[in-house]
Amino acid sequence: MEGTHTMPETSGPAQAPAVPPTPPVPLQALLAREDLALRRIAGPADPGTVIHGAHTSEMADPSPYLLGGELLLTAGVHIPEGAEPGGYFADYVSRIVAGGAAALGFGVAPVHDTVPPALVAACERQGLPLLEVPPHTAFSAVARAVWQLMAQARLAELRRVTEAQQSLAAAAARPDPIPSVLRQLAQRLSGRAVLYGPDGTEVAGAGRVPEEGDAGAALAGLADVVRPAPRPAEAPSRPASATDTHGGVHLAVYALGAGEGFVLGVAGRRREAGDHTIASVAAVLLALLTGEHHSGAGAARSSALVRLLLGAPPEEVAPLLGAGRLLVVHARPEAQAPDPVAASALGAALGSPLVDLAGEIVRVLVPADREPRPQPGWTLGVSAPAEPREWPAADTQAARALARARATRAPLLRHAARPALADLVPAADAEAHARTLLAPLAGQPALAETLRAWLSLHGSWDRTAVALGVHRNTVRQRVARCAALLATDLDDPDVRMELWFALRRG
Repeated sequence: MEGTHTMPETSGPAQAPAVPPTPPVPLQALLAREDLALRRIAGPADPGTVIHGAHTSEMADPSPYLLGGELLLTAGVHIPEGAEPGGYFADYVSRIVAGGAAALGFGVAPVHDTVPPALVAACERQGLPLLEVPPHTAFSAVARAVWQLMAQARLAELRRVTEAQQSLAAAAARPDPIPSVLRQLAQRLSGRAVLYGPDGTEVAGAGRVPEEGDAGAALAGLADVVRPAPRPAEAPSRPASATDTHGGVHLAVYALGAGEGFVLGVAGRRREAGDHTIASVAAVLLALLTGEHHSGAGAARSSALVRLLLGAPPEEVAPLLGAGRLLVVHARPEAQAPDPVAASALGAALGSPLVDLAGEIVRVLVPADREPRPQPGWTLGVSAPAEPREWPAADTQAARALARARATRAPLLRHAARPALADLVPAADAEAHARTLLAPLAGQPALAETLRAWLSLHGSWDRTAVALGVHRNTVRQRVARCAALLATDLDDPDVRMELWFALRRG
């Protein structure tokens, strides 16, 4: 191995955002610019030569002002008259090479009509690419072209990273999330991605390791650098990630989660500027997936899902969820449609991992002893506390509370579950009366739901339209149809009261 580089775990507000650095520009791309008409006249024609910027200097020793990787531009003002070929020029090029410059650009005119042959020979001898800058090309134009190429490269790299993030997130939502994420990561990095378990064995993998020596074994060995010790209190802290090179293959490993022992390893022939960002995104997703799979809560929720699918009643499943009485919360964002990340964030804010994203509505099951509060950017409807056998009814309560909240522009509304006069009537009698009264609307749920919403919103056409997501004229037509079918006057408060009683019991 050629040296392992480790990166400690960082946190806090000062942590830099995970974006790739600006990629360097191939020297070939600059030479290809016809508007500059640059010409290589000495040095190696290596297509892998890259530059990180352009710098102009007429100093005899510009090396103290070089960061490394620059295209150094000069018009030769610093060259003394009668400079000896084997002395000044050789020393000048040596200082440039020592300063880390990637290439030298020499402008002909107004000081020199041609590039000094001694400078050409020194660059050729020391392996420094030398470019001739023609008289009509300003140094500022060269520098501008370098920055334009760097901006284009950065934009392309950001686009690549964004597309990779989206594909990794989609892979994490598949039925086989861990293999899917590893396949996407291997494809995006053109290499191999491996998930190692706490004991160092390979849990899953995708892609191929370039056949250069034993890169696979080297990657597994590098994973030990970041894997938490069995007894953290008795061992020094481990880095969060590490990189190395083995036989021309780039290796990188990332510790997943908080000390659970899973490690992500990647190996590839190349290492682009955004590769670390892409791998970091995959590491976060895999940390969530492995943590969920091996946590007690995740296993319990998985068991509960299996039992429900196999027909177990809610009363049997509830203990596995650690839930008895629950509140059902229906939430809808005020702006764009929710995505899985936003839904999970809402669940975390309400203090529950039991989240369901269905279209434009997010449903969250919250323990009854927790009080849901309004959330910025969301409209919430909350059911009354419900036992497991009452969860379906609570779901309906939450949906209706959300509709009323949206209609009244309230950030949160709760289902009112207080005793009422209707409770004085035996349930069987109330339900029989409701069925008889609402019989003309049987089989037309849209009419019944419109009438219910219209009555609950005190006959407001606009609010009912908002609550149901239809046009106000549609509300008018449906309510008029209800009045005709029921053969009654909906402006009569006694009629409205009786219908509301029936709709609540029907």
